[in-house]
Amino acid sequence: MTKKNITKLNIFLDIFLLTIFTIIFYLNIPIISQKDIFIPRGSIKSIITYLENHAYDINKIDRFFLILIGKPQSGFIDIKHTFLSKADFLYALANSKTSLKEVTLIPGETMYFFNKILAQNFNLDPKELEKAYKKYAPYDDGVIFADTYKLPVGASADFLMEFLVNKSLKRHQELSHKVLREYNENQWFRFISIASIIQKEAANTSEMPLISAVIYNRIKKGMPLQMDGSLNYGKYSHTKVSAERIRTDNTIFNTYKNKGVPKTPVGSVSIEAIKATINPANVKYLYFVKNKNGSHTFSETYEEHKNNITKK
Repeated sequence: MTKKNITKLNIFLDIFLLTIFTIIFYLNIPIISQKDIFIPRGSIKSIITYLENHAYDINKIDRFFLILIGKPQSGFIDIKHTFLSKADFLYALANSKTSLKEVTLIPGETMYFFNKILAQNFNLDPKELEKAYKKYAPYDDGVIFADTYKLPVGASADFLMEFLVNKSLKRHQELSHKVLREYNENQWFRFISIASIIQKEAANTSEMPLISAVIYNRIKKGMPLQMDGSLNYGKYSHTKVSAERIRTDNTIFNTYKNKGVPKTPVGSVSIEAIKATINPANVKYLYFVKNKNGSHTFSETYEEHKNNITKK
């Protein structure tokens, strides 16, 4: 090997070593981050731009490292640490999974209390959740299906409500097409309004078709429903209905003062309550009262009803 070739080799090795040391130094730059990071859908280039615009110490050079390591998963991901080296941060971006938390909306619960549950679990403002819900939902309550949802940690109130409402509206449409072979939003949510009262009133699922029948029978006769469950709306979901409430509540939910079914549901509903609404029992009952067993005793006449009250 000539002296000239040795010189070229030495220069090449120096450049190579300098490059290696530069990369090592670069990849050990410390980065401060949140544990939960939102990754938008799109190319690695667009992800890098998004993070750069959100005050992360990341730039176009990092695009090449991510191409080698792997593309980050979209949505909220949990990188588990808040202080990392550049290398660890990029590796975490490429390999971390979506950070999810389970939250349950039980049948009969109202959005007032569900918003409180969401706020507590996802560190959000209940008022912001309420505002977001009204932005996307066509009715004040009963739109979101009673179910358990896995939701991304760190999501905004707007993101959560858009997801929950859109997912639920899709389920409403699918169920309507399945049982009615069509979807008419006004007609369907009238059923949901009835189902929400059934949900509040029934002691168990077997009673639901009977209570459904009572509702339709009373409507057919022009009688007010006179059901306490309709007054368990919003913040009154867990409040016992008193005679004073019945006298002073002037909302559409007071079925002692107003005939028919409220135009908006009084809470979330189960599939069983919806089925009972669409397929009421073939009975002539007009009244029911809670009995000693915790269920209800049904009757066709007011005289029978009064006798059942005395047996409580």
